Amino acid sequence: MRLNQLRDNDGAAKLRTRVGRGIGSGKGKTGGRGVKGQKSRSGVAIKGFEGGQMPLHMRLPKRGFNKPNRKAYAEVNLGRLEKAIAEGKIDAKAAINAEVLLAAGLVRRELDGIRLLAKGELKSKVDITVAGASKAAIEAVEKAGGKVTVTAAEKAAD
Repeated sequence: MRLNQLRDNDGAAKLRTRVGRGIGSGKGKTGGRGVKGQKSRSGVAIKGFEGGQMPLHMRLPKRGFNKPNRKAYAEVNLGRLEKAIAEGKIDAKAAINAEVLLAAGLVRRELDGIRLLAKGELKSKVDITVAGASKAAIEAVEKAGGKVTVTAAEKAAD
């Protein structure tokens, strides 16, 4: 096998429709635009236009605010952690941190840190270090005899 012998599987890549290339193509002559009228011409932007009336998307009030520099955490649920321990991907006796979770495939990438959430059940005693954790997750780990160390100082949500 050489580089010049590589090709896609049959049907893997669909060619785009070439509009206006003869009647036999099925998209010739008017090119799928119908006959006459404003929408058959080029340079028409009519989607949000309501005949001069203020468009709906401009009449509705703006709501909320998306913080541009907000933190994005990779989330790990207790159930997934327990499953990884049961499958032998993670050693429960050793300290668990971001690198261990990445290596085990529990998170795809670290983002701004890893946040532990309480979905699922944890039976193993673990010592885990994460950037954030929910109260319920911390309680569940401590109930199982483990310990959670939260590195990022988070403000309580009002």
